[in-house]
Amino acid sequence: MILERRRTKELSRLALARFANKAQRAAGLSGEVNILLTGDAEMQRLNLQFRHKDSATDVLSFPVCNTASTGSAALPAGGDIAISVRRARAQAAGIGHDLLTEIKVLILHGMLHLAGHDHEADRGQMRRLEEKLRGELSLPAGLIERTGATQRGRRRQ
Repeated sequence: MILERRRTKELSRLALARFANKAQRAAGLSGEVNILLTGDAEMQRLNLQFRHKDSATDVLSFPVCNTASTGSAALPAGGDIAISVRRARAQAAGIGHDLLTEIKVLILHGMLHLAGHDHEADRGQMRRLEEKLRGELSLPAGLIERTGATQRGRRRQ
């Protein structure tokens, strides 16, 4: 389900829902996924509440784990993704593609987090998987790649 708190003419809910279904299947994620399109103020509040970071961000993921089928081990079973439309629009403009494309990049990134991947803790596995899936889904460079390029550039200075 797509919930828009920040409606925009540039986005088609149908196109986003279709893409979200493809991304969910590609990420190997079962269960229901809800996507909230919102603004920076709500993203900052969510980031502070759940990650203890007092700043807005572009995408947040909130997985729901299912322990019923395994007895003890929690398996990814869907969840919620929140996206800042304002940040997505700025990132899209900076990179040179449209808002819909950037929202799709953020949805894929969020789906991978819902499926249990964590680029902050793994050894590049999520980056490689995101790169592969972006190719399959015809998307440009993803968040991990962009962040890595920025960080490498900073180290050289």
